[in-house]
Amino acid sequence: MKQLLLQYMTRLTSLSEEEQHAILDEIPVQEYSKGTVLLRQGEVPAKCYFVLQGCVRQHSVDVAGRDITSNFYTEEQAVAIFNAHKQDAASGYSLTCLEDCVLVVGALDSEREMYAKHTQLEQMTRRMIEENFGQVQEEFAAFIAASPEDRLKTLLHRRPGLVSRVPQHQLASYLGMTPESLSRIKKRLQREHAEQAL
Repeated sequence: MKQLLLQYMTRLTSLSEEEQHAILDEIPVQEYSKGTVLLRQGEVPAKCYFVLQGCVRQHSVDVAGRDITSNFYTEEQAVAIFNAHKQDAASGYSLTCLEDCVLVVGALDSEREMYAKHTQLEQMTRRMIEENFGQVQEEFAAFIAASPEDRLKTLLHRRPGLVSRVPQHQLASYLGMTPESLSRIKKRLQREHAEQAL
């Protein structure tokens, strides 16, 4: 599993092979069972994650008591938590493993120490987050302007495997529609696809 991290280090840093392996030896990789809650809404985050295998759901309960899905993190995505700047550092959402997961786990309180020891690790992390954030910005802008059907089409194009990995009611919540609407749109798209194939 750490081979994936090695690929990132090779692509995003000029670390020697010896330095790369020294970092890999220090970075904790942990396995979590499906259903494990990594962070509860209202808790102060102490860790950040990078997904090597599995799917992590980001969700929150709104004032009406609805469980709203705001993101899914899958392989090669960082689960970064940007609330240290807030006076109230409590998380506005929960993180739950939707599948058995293998995650790189970073302790936020020892992050500076790790970066001081391995300066290029900070550069690599920043570049990974910038890539991820840029993608999120693009997706969010497109999401706001799109119809529910277009949102699903975009998701099918950008993350085709996600649809079969997550429960449909959570996927519908993420796309901003009801499960019934999602089911109707999926059936219509399947029918159109079948007609085009003839």
